[in-house]
Amino acid sequence: MPRNIGTHPLRVANCSGYHGDPAYEMHRQATLGDVDFITGDYLAEVNLANNAQSWRAGKHPGYEETAWEGLQLTIDVIAKKGIRVVINGGALDPKALAMKTQALVAEKHLNLSVAYLSGDDLYPRVGPNMPTTKDELQHLDSGNPLAAPSDLTFAFLNNAKNAGPTPMVSAHAYLGARGIVDGLRRGADIIICGRVSDASPVIAAAWFWYDWAETDYTRLAGALIAGHLIECSAYVTGGNFAGFDRYPLDSLVAPGFPIAEISDDGTCVITKHLDTGGMVNVDTVRCQLLYELQGNVYLNSDVSAYIGDIVVEDAGTDRVRVSRVQGSPPPPTTKLAVFYQGGYEAEILLNATGYSTAKKWDLLEKQMRHFIPKAIAADLETLEFQRIGVPSPNPSCQTESTSYLRIFIASRSEKSVAAVAMAIKDISLKHFSGFHASLDTRTAVPRPFLAFYPAVTKQSDLNETINLIDDQNTIRSFNTGNPPQYEALKPRDSYDPPDTELFNGPTKDIRLGDVALARSGDKGGNLNFGIFVTDEAYWPWLRSYMTIDRMRALMGTDWQDSFCIERVEFANMQAVHFVIYGILGRGVSSSSRLDGFGKGFADYIRDKSLQKEEDRLRLETRMTREAVATAMARLNRLEQQQDLLKTRGAKMLRRGLKTLDELEEVEERERHEAEAHAHLASPSVTNPRSAVPKHDYLSALSPGFFER
Repeated sequence: MPRNIGTHPLRVANCSGYHGDPAYEMHRQATLGDVDFITGDYLAEVNLANNAQSWRAGKHPGYEETAWEGLQLTIDVIAKKGIRVVINGGALDPKALAMKTQALVAEKHLNLSVAYLSGDDLYPRVGPNMPTTKDELQHLDSGNPLAAPSDLTFAFLNNAKNAGPTPMVSAHAYLGARGIVDGLRRGADIIICGRVSDASPVIAAAWFWYDWAETDYTRLAGALIAGHLIECSAYVTGGNFAGFDRYPLDSLVAPGFPIAEISDDGTCVITKHLDTGGMVNVDTVRCQLLYELQGNVYLNSDVSAYIGDIVVEDAGTDRVRVSRVQGSPPPPTTKLAVFYQGGYEAEILLNATGYSTAKKWDLLEKQMRHFIPKAIAADLETLEFQRIGVPSPNPSCQTESTSYLRIFIASRSEKSVAAVAMAIKDISLKHFSGFHASLDTRTAVPRPFLAFYPAVTKQSDLNETINLIDDQNTIRSFNTGNPPQYEALKPRDSYDPPDTELFNGPTKDIRLGDVALARSGDKGGNLNFGIFVTDEAYWPWLRSYMTIDRMRALMGTDWQDSFCIERVEFANMQAVHFVIYGILGRGVSSSSRLDGFGKGFADYIRDKSLQKEEDRLRLETRMTREAVATAMARLNRLEQQQDLLKTRGAKMLRRGLKTLDELEEVEERERHEAEAHAHLASPSVTNPRSAVPKHDYLSALSPGFFER
């Protein structure tokens, strides 16, 4: 039976972070302990597009199979324990998955109500082709003056001029939580969604549980962050964890999936079921919190969360409390993920072993560019020669002496991509010594790719609808409306530390990862990177060291002047966060980078050695310029006092006095005599007594005096 709504902190269990997470995790979350809701995120940005054409052709069911398998495994437990389920595994066709689920409920004679959410699919409205001007479909970063979209971002416009409109594949708006809340209030136990934002099911669960108003923005913002923390399944319980090497590897083989306990005020505790693998601690939570952010404001269709003052603190074994999130009305627009037919791409992978590897790759690149016909080269959007790895010095086996070259090719023309691979045949036996390659050449065969265009659409234009299915398969539909108010987007914060720290004392050469953990990820064509120290004593150094210029320098030859960087700080987490615009091109589905998801970037930066004198970690005395100025002012006062004491000491010697007290008595008598004479000459004139510290002259000049 369902537990009483709102009588205890809400427990929301995540069962999926992407469509590849095993279906049995839903069953585990339902059976290993008490939970009130199960939520699951099955959609990456490219999931919907990958299956869109097949679905329209009737060759794909439209929903995610692992979502359906999880429901089949868990439906009996869901009914028995009164657990509510909200998942976005409906993907392209949430109605189809909802109807299958309703059939399963009827077959088992379970007392469960099923619903689905619709309104995210805008392809019929904005498709079937990409726009022919920028103004027709506003880019997500168009309102950000610092943003620098990749040169290829608007490639579809060039194609429109030369070959006609570019076919669009899919267009899905990111819906919020209000439609889900409406369905829960109308009695739905299982709600199948398409493209809702990753955290929206968790927001909806808390919103419904505590019967919040839609303007309870700080509470909603807290639930948004709770959803963000558990949406990626094991990423908050030990998966993708930069500090994994500090723990027994056996504990990280199969991390349990997370649970968010959300209170009525919006604060939450992140935890997991007892006796499951992995761990939940302040570091795993900080890593996930910094993942896929776009700065210190987290936007959602129902609320904007301000997280600059967020606090993450230990609350017991496998329990971490997250608080001090502030909320405000949502922006008037929401994200619209658009995919289109980008063209064709291929990768050629070649190996080199041994001596003088750099010159070997120099030679091969010259040969490739020589043998690629000029007309073909002009038709390519991308041709990159990426050198992967460096041979080990004095290798112990041949694999340690081997690195490889990744030649990445992309073009609107399949023939042009294929022609580049043919240049390898022209090189033939003209190759360098130590050349070899795998016999598996499938990556060199041209394949079509989808390009991503992140747009925005007005929330007021959306037709979000909750659809309830009864036991006769009759569907009742209700429009869920729009947010009651909006708040215009403000320019993103981006700043370096207000003052650079000065560090004195011994130095220590380190790699950045010795003192800092980090996480990075993709947001369209941009990459986010958050880094924090595990010992707060190093925080003044980290915030001073990790400036925007330093980030450029750490990127080395990966940096391009077309990129731009935003930087903010999370002081309560001892963290610095960066967004690097344009580094992933048009996004994961078409990025030329080997690490198209941007997940390896954080550990690349952590692997950097701090060797230059000005880069070394200063472990001892830390003084800001302000502190230095204060110390200098105090020293000046001490010097003035010293001069005063020297003057008075000279007076004591001249008069044969031994202490300041004797000097003060003499000076006081002299002052009274002077005042009496002055009074006779001018009664209105007085000479107040000076306040002089009573210090023994010799002790005042001791070294200890100047140390105070």
